[in-house]
Amino acid sequence: MIKIQTGYNDIYNYRNSKHFTETVKEARRYSKDKKKDLVIFAGACQSYFEALISAGANFASSPARILIDFLDPLIVAKEVAVTDEHKYITIDDIANELRDGKRGIGGLGTYGKKGIIFI
Repeated sequence: MIKIQTGYNDIYNYRNSKHFTETVKEARRYSKDKKKDLVIFAGACQSYFEALISAGANFASSPARILIDFLDPLIVAKEVAVTDEHKYITIDDIANELRDGKRGIGGLGTYGKKGIIFI
């Protein structure tokens, strides 16, 4: 978030969120099945969370426009990686492991990736 700005719903008030949303949209163009193939975690501290989720990210930072802990995205990625491929994992399943819970990381969820063989 650009410090002098106050419009939280204007993507131009964020330094990098426009680039993040464009990248998420481009990645989704190559994903066959949005819910199973590709898991996207997008954003950084004080990102435009709503735009990132609308663009197609499964998880993003930061719904409360706060500085997130650098480990939080890694915790989300680890949980997705070790969760069985038939189980749908949401931010509610992970929130208690994150420093700021759902204030720092939010999202819709995804299927786990444990047991999937990539070729």
